[in-house]
Amino acid sequence: MSSSEIEAVIRSARPGTARIEELAPLPAEAVSVADRFTARIGRRLLHAPSWLRLFLSGKPQVRIDGEKLDPGIQLALRFLRLRGVGTLVPDSRHGSPDVADTRARVRRTAAAFTLDKTGVGDVRDIEIAGADGPLRARHYRPLPSSTCDTPPLLVFFHGGGYVLGDVNTHDEPCRMLCRHAGVQVLSVDYRLAPEHPFPAGVDDAVAAFRWAVAHASALGADANRVAVGGDSAGATLSTAVTGITTREGGPAPALQLLLYPSADLTEARTPSDDLFAEGFYLTEHDRQWCRGHYLSGAVNSDGADPRTSPALAEDLSGLPPTVLISAAFDPLRDEDEAYAGALRAAGNRVVLQRMPGLIHGFLNMTVVPSARDAVLQIAGMLRAGLAE
Repeated sequence: MSSSEIEAVIRSARPGTARIEELAPLPAEAVSVADRFTARIGRRLLHAPSWLRLFLSGKPQVRIDGEKLDPGIQLALRFLRLRGVGTLVPDSRHGSPDVADTRARVRRTAAAFTLDKTGVGDVRDIEIAGADGPLRARHYRPLPSSTCDTPPLLVFFHGGGYVLGDVNTHDEPCRMLCRHAGVQVLSVDYRLAPEHPFPAGVDDAVAAFRWAVAHASALGADANRVAVGGDSAGATLSTAVTGITTREGGPAPALQLLLYPSADLTEARTPSDDLFAEGFYLTEHDRQWCRGHYLSGAVNSDGADPRTSPALAEDLSGLPPTVLISAAFDPLRDEDEAYAGALRAAGNRVVLQRMPGLIHGFLNMTVVPSARDAVLQIAGMLRAGLAE
């Protein structure tokens, strides 16, 4: 189906359904000349020999819990600290960081890390139905293939602690998954806290997934192979979509792709929480700041609701196949891997892969060779999982 034919179909949505409207793309975050220069130099240095990257990072290779931090990640962390963005959320001594400023900061950092875009067949910003009104989404189509006229569709939810991020901050990761997994991607701008605390994001994620299944054919995708996935908070939203749609009789995802989700949002602690609480981009302060905004006003503000802590669900049986990715230097590592074990124990098919040397958020650090290689590996897992 050609691009013009798809547009003709989606502009004549059936009566009673949400009409799909194409939107003007979100403006790209402005990147200063200095940032562009720094990014270009940094890109070259990140491809330098390991010994040089370690030397430039200012300290010997970090080794914790039997794991070695990737030299490229170690150097990237120093670059981020020098730019004043060494953590997800600035640690203000004079009160809670401003949400709007922090969002802009994350957008600028993402833009500086992804000056070059991966080519795909087509990208459009469209409007889809959310739980309480329309949502912006970005639809990616892969390059034409001689072997697949109707590729699978991945409904993707971005990370950012339920407070930060949008379709722009995760544009490059979605492009990479689209191109290298051979799938369509629908990246969804669900409502964010604190303006829309829990369960608004969950409700939007479920509505967006159901919309995607209902409109998959109109988008030129295979309606029988609609997967759900995301990174960090977006991965946890994906687990909520899977649990709700499975319990309610479907349509359930064909597969869930979970990149370092928050499997337990309660105050429970694991060894990795303490091992990697500082110095690896996602800090304890970051997690508490995001958690406080997300759960503000929630009936169960302890985070024990299975929609926020999938590891605490009473019944994990009967779920679709899962690809779960953890990162060696991520405070969420241990709870993620325990969740994968619980899914297996409940009889589900699970592929668990710990990415050595990497940190939480590596999906947005593909300028680092090891992070890019990891995303390519994940794309291969997604392609294989949806081909079965």
